[in-house]
Amino acid sequence: MARLADRLGIVARYEDVAGGMRETSDETRAALVAAMGWAGHSERSAAESLAALDRSRELRLMSPVCVWREWAESDPELVARLPPDLRGADYEIEIRLEDGTVHRSGGRLPETSASSVRLALPVRPPLGYHDVRLTVVGREPITGEQRLILTPRRVFQPEQALGARGAFGLWTNAYALRGRSGFGHGTLSDVADLARFVGEFGASFVGLNPLHAVPNRGLAFAPYSPSSRLYRNVLYLDLERVPELGHSEAARRLLDDPGRRRRRAELRASARIDHEAVLDLSLPVLEELHRFFAAGRAAGRGGSRALAYEKYLREEGPSLIDFCTWEVLSGHLGDPGHPNCVWTSWPEEYRDPRSARVDAFRREHAARIDFRCWLQFELDRQLESVQAEARDAGLELGLYSDLAVGASSASAESWLASSLHAGGVSVGAPPDDYAPDGQNWGVPPLDPHAMRLDGYRFYGRLLRAAFRHSGALRIDHAMQLVRLFWIPEGRSGAEGAYVAYRAEELLGVLALESVRARSVVVAEDLGTVPPELPGLLADWGLLGSSVVYFQRDPGGGFRPASDYPPRSLATIGTHDLPPFLGFVSGADLRLIASLTKNGGNAAGHATRAADYEALLARLREDGFLAANDEEPQAVLRALHRFLASTPAVLVAAGFDDLAGEEEPVNLPGIPLEVHRSWSRRMRRSLEELMADDRVRDGLEAFASRRRVRV
Repeated sequence: MARLADRLGIVARYEDVAGGMRETSDETRAALVAAMGWAGHSERSAAESLAALDRSRELRLMSPVCVWREWAESDPELVARLPPDLRGADYEIEIRLEDGTVHRSGGRLPETSASSVRLALPVRPPLGYHDVRLTVVGREPITGEQRLILTPRRVFQPEQALGARGAFGLWTNAYALRGRSGFGHGTLSDVADLARFVGEFGASFVGLNPLHAVPNRGLAFAPYSPSSRLYRNVLYLDLERVPELGHSEAARRLLDDPGRRRRRAELRASARIDHEAVLDLSLPVLEELHRFFAAGRAAGRGGSRALAYEKYLREEGPSLIDFCTWEVLSGHLGDPGHPNCVWTSWPEEYRDPRSARVDAFRREHAARIDFRCWLQFELDRQLESVQAEARDAGLELGLYSDLAVGASSASAESWLASSLHAGGVSVGAPPDDYAPDGQNWGVPPLDPHAMRLDGYRFYGRLLRAAFRHSGALRIDHAMQLVRLFWIPEGRSGAEGAYVAYRAEELLGVLALESVRARSVVVAEDLGTVPPELPGLLADWGLLGSSVVYFQRDPGGGFRPASDYPPRSLATIGTHDLPPFLGFVSGADLRLIASLTKNGGNAAGHATRAADYEALLARLREDGFLAANDEEPQAVLRALHRFLASTPAVLVAAGFDDLAGEEEPVNLPGIPLEVHRSWSRRMRRSLEELMADDRVRDGLEAFASRRRVRV
């Protein structure tokens, strides 16, 4: 059993937060082995699985994928297995480059006792994805295929976009913005307004939460538990920017209906987002807009808009149709109030996207599916426009996007790529001081072995979707590049184990997509970090995450600004932490106490107070805060000047901090049915905040970042 687990990358032991070693049990090994599609419930079955793994390797002439990092002094080669009966045989290599060009070469395999041989390719391929075929003429021709991915040395670097100038930006939760558009949920137009505003102060980017698609029904609205990371949440659409609105009288009548206008005003005034209500108010208008578009397209008068839609459909291919089929199908098969039902509970004939019944469903509901495709088309168009507006406003990077670690177990993503996801397990984190039983995030992991067999095609698509229309990308839980903590279904985090991933291969594909998108990469490397991760991030040119609250010296105090890592994005907090004023007041601790009945958490408040005093001491020692000044707004201004002075290549202010928010947007570990995280809106409108002197002064604190660094 242990040998099989080792072969599959299941880590035998790991160091916990207290420095002790936790051993992986045989029960956990068996569960994770089964999640990868192998039998390991007994020593006999484990031995049979090992033998089957050996046979599958022996039957292949070469690895299914080769990720070759570009080196100036060497050319990529084909490494092929060389069985004894093939020595001295003739061979032919065919490589089909990404642009469709085909090159061939041939020769004779060497007479050698080595088990493998290195063969020169017909040409040195450029950066990109290429398909290699090797044919060996023995007694019978034997053929092997490999996907060759030639990657750059590093991801796209900040200096390539920014030059030597220091850079700062703003990060925000786009859904929480109270802008001039929307039905009670922030829109892409609100993001554009914010980008133009911070551009006045010399900012280089606006950071956003994941915009991934979510059903917006029931409790299925969390941005870090999406239905798909390939597509986006329809609630970010600004209906008034949809071109068809100027032509559809039916849509305008709906918008102008007095009852609907009253409901829209109620939702916009609410302190919390009612995702389902916003969706129900938006969809009828969008359906009318699509009806007008579809009629014009069918009649041949769609013009450039129809041509752009056809181009989008071609570029997205089957994955878009699959996603939109899932959206319609989930509503058809699920509880009308909760269409994000788990697809594994659907009737058998609907569980496979390629089944005959699903094909028939697509034909039967073609108009509804086309509507969903059109929504994604319009979302993509509006996002592209916002990125262009941000760049026009002087933001060199523009939008800074976020890629969640996974999708919901009930998601379209796991339905359309079920063979790539491990079953019966979920990603999470091991036990620590904050979560004694560990954390279970409810998202199934991608199987590292299935990803390789897939030639990283799906992984590449995820990255391309994440980089699209953005100048920087945050990789949530960047430890996933090295390992992920898998928890068997129905068990606690204490019974989970780490599974290793091929970091160099994942980083290679990431570098290729980053360079193609000309987009900087920031790794969220907070928490229990594998010892090899910092070196890998530095070698591949990714930025780390430097959060003030976690930047501590060995004695427990806060590190001076000069000690911050240069290759990082520095911020005060994160979306999992309260805004600064909430940190000072303990608003999050009081809220958690009210939800969990833990008696007020006196120890938590005492620790927070001690942390705040240590933070004040650091700001005073570094010369950013006067000795007698403890007013929170003054401390916040000092913190912003502190951040601006760090050597971190990027720094970012939190919009919630500038706006004086206290309530956190997320309470990690508290179920959504207990507290609706990701629903809190900003208390004041975007227009008010942009006119607020405290917000403007906060941004001016980063003025030093506009100067060229020497």
